[in-house]
Amino acid sequence: MAPVRTTARQKPDAVTVGAVEAARSALLGDVDDASDIGEHLGHEVEGERLVTHYFACARPGYVGWRWAVTLTRASRQRTITVDEVVLLPGDDAIVAPAWVPYRERIRPGDLSPGDLLPVEDDDPRLVPTYSFGDDPLDTDEKAQVRDVARELFLGRPRTLGPEGREQAAQRWWDGDGGPGSPLAQAAPDSCDTCGFLVRLNGPLAETFGVCANGDANDDGRVVALGHGCGAHSEVRLAKKHEPQPMPEPYVDDLAADNVESF
Repeated sequence: MAPVRTTARQKPDAVTVGAVEAARSALLGDVDDASDIGEHLGHEVEGERLVTHYFACARPGYVGWRWAVTLTRASRQRTITVDEVVLLPGDDAIVAPAWVPYRERIRPGDLSPGDLLPVEDDDPRLVPTYSFGDDPLDTDEKAQVRDVARELFLGRPRTLGPEGREQAAQRWWDGDGGPGSPLAQAAPDSCDTCGFLVRLNGPLAETFGVCANGDANDDGRVVALGHGCGAHSEVRLAKKHEPQPMPEPYVDDLAADNVESF
């Protein structure tokens, strides 16, 4: 490991910079096994009369890590004070990956029965269904619209907005049910002429539908009208691909069981 160089703008303090043995002594008092401490790698000026000394870590399983001992001293004093002793990862150290929140880590298909995945109130994919009374905590009389609509089954509090539709359409178009998938490229015809296609309602109806062919790979899934597969309702086998008829059965009269013994 290359020595650590002084990168701070502060003028190095000669006392704290030269206190390598004091830093090593502080490290020996904090580490149980002295063999875990390797050579002195250098120092870094953290501030005025504040220096961190680095030592190689020889502990098994900590390749690329280093010990850091931060020293300081008061103005016009020669006595060194140990501020901190820590073990830090270097550039080549093996460390755990950065923590990712659950909401960003989960992927489609990860949900199990009973799992909940709340949608944020300001999710850009959704827009309010009602023109007023959208706040469930609103005490204004207009908030009664929400309760009345719920009782009369007049709709949902939020619905898919333009941004949500665009994201869904792009995801479906680029996925396995899109026109560019290998299955569609080898299909004899497209889904828009297939009798098993169930049309959608709304703005997406001009581009997508749902496959209702139980023999197809995409049964129950959204497919682009330009998608296709070999289970198209109008596909027919060429004569050379049709099953060959079985030959006429025959009886072997010369079999041993049919020959009389003399």
